[in-house]
Amino acid sequence: MTFLHLTFFTTFTLSSLGLAFHRTHLISALLCLESMMLSMYTALTMWPIQTQTTSPTLIPILMLAFSACEAGAGLAILVASTRTHGSDHLHNLNLLQC
Repeated sequence: MTFLHLTFFTTFTLSSLGLAFHRTHLISALLCLESMMLSMYTALTMWPIQTQTTSPTLIPILMLAFSACEAGAGLAILVASTRTHGSDHLHNLNLLQC
């Protein structure tokens, strides 16, 4: 395993651990999701360089587009929940109350 692979794996693992253990605010969960997507994007853009292929891949661009859509939807949910519940604490959000 090269240093680059170890860096991507560590970044993704720390982001998923942050998402799993620090679930107090919705904005921290969204930031952890964005860092996971960023580590996956950088790993996918470095993959053709590591395998020494010259063909450009479309997968990183699609992942970047989905990441932007996910960020927009997450911020819309954050604004809507802050307006209705008064804060962005995740313990205030309950699907059974809707």
